[in-house]
Amino acid sequence: MDATASGTPTIQYHNIPDQPITTIVVATPVPTFERRQRHCFGTSIPGEFPLAANPSIVLHVLTACNLDPQDLAKLEASDLLLSSLATCSFFRQPANFAPDFELSISELAALDMCQKRGIFKPMTAEQRQELKQRCGGSWKLVLKFLLAGEACFRREKSQAIAGPGHSIAVTSKGTVYSFGSNSSGQLGHGTTEEEWRPRQIRSLQGIRIVQAAAGAGRTMLISDAGKVYAFGKDSFGETEYGVQGSKLVTTPQLVESLKDIFVVQAAIGNFFTAVLSREGRVYTFSWGNDSKLGHQTEPNDVEPHPLLGALENVPVVQIAAGYCYLLALACQPNGMSVYSVGCGLGGKLGHGSRTDEKQPRLIEQFQLLNLQPMVVAAGAWHAAVVGQDGRVCTWGWGRYGCLGHGNEECESVPKVVEALSNVKAVHVATGDYTTFVVSDDGDVYSFGCGESASLGHSTATDGQGNRHANVLAPELVTSLKQVNERVVQISLTNSIYWNAHTFALTESGKLYAFGAGDKGQLGIELVANQTERGNPEQVDIDLR
Repeated sequence: MDATASGTPTIQYHNIPDQPITTIVVATPVPTFERRQRHCFGTSIPGEFPLAANPSIVLHVLTACNLDPQDLAKLEASDLLLSSLATCSFFRQPANFAPDFELSISELAALDMCQKRGIFKPMTAEQRQELKQRCGGSWKLVLKFLLAGEACFRREKSQAIAGPGHSIAVTSKGTVYSFGSNSSGQLGHGTTEEEWRPRQIRSLQGIRIVQAAAGAGRTMLISDAGKVYAFGKDSFGETEYGVQGSKLVTTPQLVESLKDIFVVQAAIGNFFTAVLSREGRVYTFSWGNDSKLGHQTEPNDVEPHPLLGALENVPVVQIAAGYCYLLALACQPNGMSVYSVGCGLGGKLGHGSRTDEKQPRLIEQFQLLNLQPMVVAAGAWHAAVVGQDGRVCTWGWGRYGCLGHGNEECESVPKVVEALSNVKAVHVATGDYTTFVVSDDGDVYSFGCGESASLGHSTATDGQGNRHANVLAPELVTSLKQVNERVVQISLTNSIYWNAHTFALTESGKLYAFGAGDKGQLGIELVANQTERGNPEQVDIDLR
């Protein structure tokens, strides 16, 4: 559940090198254990493994962590504990906790791995049990939930957010920099003056920020303690050019209405804001009084309302907000799924129609495609998903070719981007009629609207070329190949009113920017009458 749209690494499992172990001599034949009782303390019967001599040996399996799911399955399926132990080489470190004799080995392993996750550590025993029941009653399902969240967005890792006219950059240590438009105080420096040079938000010293979201004239930051800080327009339901939120907040302020909710992700959409809790619950603010999100609210409402309906008892690992709609990636015992709610214009809800949905509704097409969604992205008018197998699906309004299907037609249900069939994707980002895809080897592909040179396809020697041309099918962003580093995250402006800019974050923490820069949002000083950059240029900031 640890969640965003900002970076999307795959779940990595570390290979533990085999080490020589002392040979265990047992008599043959080895008697079969009775399944009715786990021999946790061993007996004097020849052939049984004497766990009483070293009761932590099973727990060494757990403390190694990063077990592959196949390892867990083998441990669970083994009839002989000895045969399981003989095929593993994880017995080198002291155990972290006493064994729970009521749990299977794989459940103990899963619990131990959960206890090493940043979100799980501070939870009380009661909160952990509640999360376990919400996930399906198994620590393995809790682990699946936590790992899925970590894969969705770059929580506790460096990240960059290309907001509407302003930008936010977060280092791996939780330090926050901001730059660009500041008419509403959305940079958090206590002023309303624009900044083209990345500037640290000093008032956040001592607070580690792990996730950020940027909307029109508004910024939200989330700390590692689950606290939410907001600044800029003082409204959760502000439209991009609306009348609410006349009060400006120019420094980060704690959102009091969320102080009792441990928040892990925020998403700012037009007319509304959504947050995701540690337990996988979605809360929304504002969006009028006609139950567009399943509850009655006022446009200036500052109280969070739980998004119920089909998601009431379903744990969510990631949320994504577009123009008047919300996507939720859910983790259930039978697999991953996507729900949508809000405005259905252009078919962007993915249900085969263009009708609105006032309650979250399951997008059924992924089951027909036999695709396990792992990352979701909500553009202004279209949406995208990356599957566990690396396939990319897009749907919604296809203007300018933003769906990548070689045309500008709308798709009201998710459709696989066939032009990327030879690419294993790990991350996707969407904006206003623009889409970026990052492959597992760090290559970047883009398609859609070429306005503001935000696609990165400037190839001419004079720096102009056809960088404003629309791209109807995925094209490799060759300009990013020249940085000679693996790209791990792409962020682009998701607004129908602001000229777009794009960030590319590399594995080493270097940040490259291109697209519109008229407000200083690139973090690069433009000269003379320049308003944009067609080629990626490194921003003078180290996000490691």
